[in-house]
Amino acid sequence: MNRDFPRIISMLRKEQGLSQKKVADDLDISQALLSHYEKGIRECGLDFLVKIASYYDVSCDYLLGRTPDRSGATITIEEIPEYTDKTDNDNVKENMLAVLNKRLIMNTISIIFDTLISASNKKLTSYVSNYLMNSIYLLFRKLFSSNKENPQAVFSVDKDTYSGYIRAIMNIEETKIDNLLNSPKNKIHINLSPEEIERKYRDKASSLYNLIQNSEKNIKQKL
Repeated sequence: MNRDFPRIISMLRKEQGLSQKKVADDLDISQALLSHYEKGIRECGLDFLVKIASYYDVSCDYLLGRTPDRSGATITIEEIPEYTDKTDNDNVKENMLAVLNKRLIMNTISIIFDTLISASNKKLTSYVSNYLMNSIYLLFRKLFSSNKENPQAVFSVDKDTYSGYIRAIMNIEETKIDNLLNSPKNKIHINLSPEEIERKYRDKASSLYNLIQNSEKNIKQKL
């Protein structure tokens, strides 16, 4: 079927602490056949795809790796603010793309900072904030500096060195985040299961899942 399906059905079974025998019995197939599906040795039919989606209460799109949202939710037109600028109709598509991506990014950042608040760790908040602020600075300065007529006196760091320094700082902050979260002494508990995300961030979850999907699509294109 595809590379994602075997991995996902195996993950769902293990996530719920179910044996292959239990799931196979519930789905009225042999354990050997289920094992082949989970290993990607055999492809299932459409009927089984629908049956196992219902069994795990997820969407078929999720099982096929087409969306990271278990319910299959995507951004709906209602979630996109109306575009009301009538003076630039030639660029409506481009502006709508900017509006949509702004919503994806802002909603996801909101989830990140809510998570930091829940984690209640001053160092983690500082490291993540520094990383995000520096990445925004880097992008804003590139946009600002693309027009030579814009006053460069806004910035105090030399234009030929800022990019390298900022990237180095971001790498350092990322390393600090990794070291803090992976330390044996780490007492930070971050619960971000799909169920918890849906419960706490119902109005922002689809933005997060769409951002994940877009990023992973870019990654897979490079593999």
